[in-house]
Amino acid sequence: MEKEVVVAIDPHDKTGLKMPKFQASVLLVTDTKDEYINAEGLRGDSFVIDGNGEYEVKNVFVYGIPADKKDGEKITIYLIEMEGIKIAHLGTISQDTLTDQQMEILEGVDILLVPVGGGDTLNATKAVKIISQIQPRIVIPMYYKVPGLNLKLDSLDSFLKEYGVAKPETMDKFKVSKKDLPQEETKVVVLTVS
Repeated sequence: MEKEVVVAIDPHDKTGLKMPKFQASVLLVTDTKDEYINAEGLRGDSFVIDGNGEYEVKNVFVYGIPADKKDGEKITIYLIEMEGIKIAHLGTISQDTLTDQQMEILEGVDILLVPVGGGDTLNATKAVKIISQIQPRIVIPMYYKVPGLNLKLDSLDSFLKEYGVAKPETMDKFKVSKKDLPQEETKVVVLTVS
């Protein structure tokens, strides 16, 4: 049996939160200029992807897609395909809508990790607009205010209210297989910060 493949995306440090120690097979970096990303904080050697293009590492397919960040800066957003599931991570994107070229690659996304806290990236209103474009099965909000974080961001409640979710599913660890994905409506999953 093949060893478990761990994909890390933008491991952050110096934000007031402690980065967990773990080893990743693949490391995706959305913004090479982000002062908070700490690739060196991971244990062991990771295959690093930090730009646009198509990659295959240990049966994981990664598509790096150019996107806009605040002030005209460029970042890379990612589509990851593994075990029959398509996962999109939008990094610190600040575009109001996705382009046709971006949507062509992101078509059929099952799980969407989307920033919702404003600041240099999407606020709740813009995040909801992007979610409606992609129409994923599961939304995992990220990049919002949590206790101990020293970045000025909006709370998760702002996004939940804007999206119309009264009680999201909250968990420490999220495991899902293709057969477990919701079929009817988009589900919001909130991962707790420990």
